[in-house]
Amino acid sequence: MEKNNKSVLTAWTMYDWANSVYSLSISSAIFPTFYESFTPKHIEFMGYDFKNTALYSYCLSFAFLINVLLVPLLSGISDASGAKKPFMRFFVILGSIGCSSLYFFNGSNYMYGLICFMVATLGYAGSLVFYNAFLPEIATPDRFDRLSARGFTMGYIGSVLMLIFNLLLLIKHDWFGLPSPKESVLPFQVGFLTVGIWWLCWSLWPLIKLPGKLASKAQTSIWSGYHEIRKVYQEVKTMKAVKIFLAAFFVYTMGVQTVIYVAALFGKNVLLLKSEEMLTTILLIQLIGIAGAYFFAFVADRMGNKPAILISLVIWTVACSLAYLLEPQKPNQFFALACLIGTVMGGIQSLSRATYAKLIPGDRDNTSYFSFFEVTEKLAIVLGTFAWAAIDNITGDMRNSILMLMVFFICGIGILYFLPTDKLKSAKTT
Repeated sequence: MEKNNKSVLTAWTMYDWANSVYSLSISSAIFPTFYESFTPKHIEFMGYDFKNTALYSYCLSFAFLINVLLVPLLSGISDASGAKKPFMRFFVILGSIGCSSLYFFNGSNYMYGLICFMVATLGYAGSLVFYNAFLPEIATPDRFDRLSARGFTMGYIGSVLMLIFNLLLLIKHDWFGLPSPKESVLPFQVGFLTVGIWWLCWSLWPLIKLPGKLASKAQTSIWSGYHEIRKVYQEVKTMKAVKIFLAAFFVYTMGVQTVIYVAALFGKNVLLLKSEEMLTTILLIQLIGIAGAYFFAFVADRMGNKPAILISLVIWTVACSLAYLLEPQKPNQFFALACLIGTVMGGIQSLSRATYAKLIPGDRDNTSYFSFFEVTEKLAIVLGTFAWAAIDNITGDMRNSILMLMVFFICGIGILYFLPTDKLKSAKTT
């Protein structure tokens, strides 16, 4: 197939536009807000008593654990068969159906809601494996950075627009002929449905335009993904700088990603914020996050990647201490904290990937190194959300889980301190 076809590249970026509404509107905003508000505060499951928020975090952790186990297998299938689009189509349909099915989630059928949420999460994560695998098939290496950035931008715009729409469903429900969210769960249910429909309908564009069966890699088995992960792990053990950075990244990412997924639960459960206040806060974090990413890129350019990440982690630690001290029903305090978190949230994610790219070998195809990086991040989500749930359920107070996040960030600072800066300097100048 001819690479750099303009219409195909545009179609590829539109899947970011299609799927990003799920990661923001459902995973981070609407679903956890609705779940905390309308499910029983204590749920009996498999003979054990769980706080509703803890059971949510456990399910989230389990969904990402499945993802961690499946990603290498899916990558191997993709390489061995060359049939990326049928697999991508399957996971798009699976995820969008799981998301749309949340329309029937009313709070009392909480296990149904959690199962639909987990199915949608698996569909989202699975589709991205094959979506990302299309990049080297449709574009030449000189287009990778710009095309990836374009996709990220499309995803950001689409997800923010959908979150604003979902916020209007709650605040201006009468515009849509819907009852007040205080009287009915229908505005939330419509939000779930619209996200699923958006995801599926906009996905039709890339699913039609992207190439069908592509050339499979010679002598590649479906288990090649696991072999590559193991190979990279063995190589990383011999690279001091990469090993130190990944250890620090793994620890502090447990904190960063947990905040992304449970912030809404904390705001609703501990600070007693209204649903519209919580969604507005998440929207604010997204908007500031983009500016924060550029700000920390500027800091890294002036001071270096290591000092920039260390500064970010110090701010994260301060933000956790402030969150621990926040008073209930004081939305202005939480808005101020959201501004602080937004500044470092975008920055630390972009800096982490850029730093890793500078440290890994530059004389070979680094796809397997970034697969290893992705698995590391997802495993951090599994452990971070699981630890949050365990502390929340055992102590009955999410504020104690906040203290755990502080430990993650402080440990990350301690490990990153030993990262050799000469490796970063040499990478920057080459």
